[in-house]
This record gives sequence, C-alpha cells and structure tokens, in this order.
Amino acid sequence: MVAKRYSYIMIKKLRIATRSSPLAIAQAQIARDALISVDTRLAEPGLIDIIPIQTTGHKMQRGSLTKIGGKGLFTKEIEDALLEDRVDIAVHSMKDMPTALPPGLRVVAVLPREDTRDALISNNKKIKSIEDLPSGACVGTASLRRSAILKNKRPDIKITNLRGNIQTRLKKVEAGDFDATFLAVAGLKRLGLLEKMTGILDFKEMLPAVGQGALGIECRKSNSKICELIDRVNHKETYACVQAERAFLAVLDGSCRTPIGGLATLDGSIFTITGLVIRPDGSEAIYRKRQGDFGNSMEIARAVAADLKSAAGPGFFKEDC
Repeated sequence: MVAKRYSYIMIKKLRIATRSSPLAIAQAQIARDALISVDTRLAEPGLIDIIPIQTTGHKMQRGSLTKIGGKGLFTKEIEDALLEDRVDIAVHSMKDMPTALPPGLRVVAVLPREDTRDALISNNKKIKSIEDLPSGACVGTASLRRSAILKNKRPDIKITNLRGNIQTRLKKVEAGDFDATFLAVAGLKRLGLLEKMTGILDFKEMLPAVGQGALGIECRKSNSKICELIDRVNHKETYACVQAERAFLAVLDGSCRTPIGGLATLDGSIFTITGLVIRPDGSEAIYRKRQGDFGNSMEIARAVAADLKSAAGPGFFKEDC
C-alpha cells in the first residue's frame, strides 16, 4: 500500500516533546515509529526530533504528588512548549493527563493500548500477589490509588513513599530498601524489563488508573496539517475507551486526594466500564460496573461515576487538595 502524502512534509522538523525519563523517551520513540509507519518519508534523517522536557513532577522527587500539584506536574511545561510553538506534538502517558486540557490543545490520537494491569516487584520471587506479602512488609509507592487499595486489602502492610523513574524504584527494591513495589506492566514492557516482575495483579486485586497503558498524542488545534497526520495513527477502540474513562474521571474529579480507578473495555459492540473510589486510608472501597452499547459509552461512563458519587456520599470527596 502506498503511503499517503501530506503537505506537512514541508516542515523542516517534526518536533516531538516528551518528559525526560527513560520510559517517556521510549514512549516518544513508539509514537515516532507509528508516524513513520503511515508515511515512510518521515524516516528521513533529521526530519523527526524528540525533545525531552523536564517537568515539575520530574524535578520534585520528594513528597507526595497529590500534595504538590497532582497530574499537571507532568504535563504543564510540555503543554507550554506546544502553545508557544516550540514543539509540534507531545506524547503523554494518558494516566498522567488532567481531565481538562489547556485551551487550544487537543489529544488527537491514542495509540493501541498496552497491558493495563499493575505488576508486583519483590526480591522474593515467591511473592506474586498482595496476599503473598509477608506480615508487616514495607512497600514503596507514590501512587495514592495503589496505596489505598493495599491498605484496604492488607492493613498490616507498612507503606512508604517511593518516587523516581522505573529504574530508580527497581534499584531501591533490589537494594532491600523496600520489600516490594508496584509498577505498570505497560511501562516495564516498553523498557524491556518484564523479567523484573514477580507477579501481575488482576483487576480484582488492583483496578488500574484511568488511561493506564495508553499513549496519547497532543497538538495544537490550529495546526490542521499536524492534526491530519496524527489522526492517521489513532487507534479508534483505544481512543474511545480512554475518552470514556476520562469522562468518568471528570465527574469524580472533586478532590485530587481521592483515589480513583477505572477501566473501560470494548468487546465487539459491548462497552464495559468498571470504576472504583476508595478512601486514602483504605477503610472503604466502592466499586461499580456497567455495560451497554458502544454508541452510549460516554453516557455509561458518566453514569458509573454518578453511581459511585451517590454510593460514597458527600463526605467522601470533601478533602481539600
């Protein structure tokens, strides 16, 4: 099949912004390769430039992310570069994206989704699930969702904040600073580190974060040529599921300290979404699930969020950010 030619080829460089971590660079390379697959001329040397940008979230390696700014810490500087025309597109982990984007920007494409599950990593290869963790074990995680789920299932476990890129967190477990940690399977796979896992947690053990395993490509709405290019790599099923998850999250996004999980799937025309809200101390976890026709996915997602809000009651979301 002959690749379609676009007028965007006149651009001297297609500038791709991403965070500066090894995983973010690997993800930008995945996006680059997807773009080359729809027009091989993009493989010409020097045409695509990956530009790492240090975000506030990357610079601030201490403290809880929820207390110092939440998801926007990983996107603000990148989106500023987009708005100022210093880059043409940005590649993001969709789980890091705030539900509201800056005016003028749009996530045009979401690439085919990788494994959405969480992995457990321990020096003890026999520890494959939350139940396997020894009594009083020390688990490192910076994720409020993972921490709350763990507290709910194993209140005897000691949880300590663990920040840093994947390699840093793995090294701290290997050094014995922690008995275990949790990481997204998708990230480990993209870095070729699947052998570091001791177990993969099913959704009943740990419901993933909204957007987990999905990569989004963001650009300026006004740049029609770039938008046309990016749309060529959009995976419609993944895009629809992630957009529904984000609609679900938007209904619940009353507190950045409320742990939330959500996963949407599509089987033929049957759309399914499962949602979770849980108190940070793990004392109460509420799950809801709905199915329906794919054409009603956004309405179904919002209905699940409304179900959770109703079941949780007003006090559940009152904590200030």
